[in-house]
Amino acid sequence: MVQLSHIDDEGRIKMVDTSDKAATTRRAVATGRVLMSRKTVTAIREHRTPKGDPLEAARLAGIMAAKRTADLIPLCHPLPLTHVDVQARIEDYGIHLESSVATNAQTGVEMEALTAVSVAALTIYDMCKALDKGITISELRLERKTGGKSGDYSRTERPPE
Repeated sequence: MVQLSHIDDEGRIKMVDTSDKAATTRRAVATGRVLMSRKTVTAIREHRTPKGDPLEAARLAGIMAAKRTADLIPLCHPLPLTHVDVQARIEDYGIHLESSVATNAQTGVEMEALTAVSVAALTIYDMCKALDKGITISELRLERKTGGKSGDYSRTERPPE
């Protein structure tokens, strides 16, 4: 039977012990989309959103969220992040978000990258909901990661299933 890393011998959830793992450089990139009406996209482009600039608010919120991931996701280890960047790009459909996170630690930063994009997307919703209640957050996903025991991963380079 396969031993699950986050379950003890009695079936209780546990945090993985990383004490014996070597600290290595680890990086992760995640993306997401915030879909909205063309009217809302135009308002963002023309800086006419009621709460201010949703892109800069989202970037800052995403950076802050990455640093708090262990407070939000129960079994995540608190990590000393060495870099967090969140980019928000206006597209015809809405906003494309990308986060990049790095650390030198004993475990990876995939959850920090995904948390950054998720909170950035929620911030855009909050900043624009007065204009468009139909905003949809979509396609939150890990694009790539490097470092660690499991090796590198790239969504574009993964083998066929």
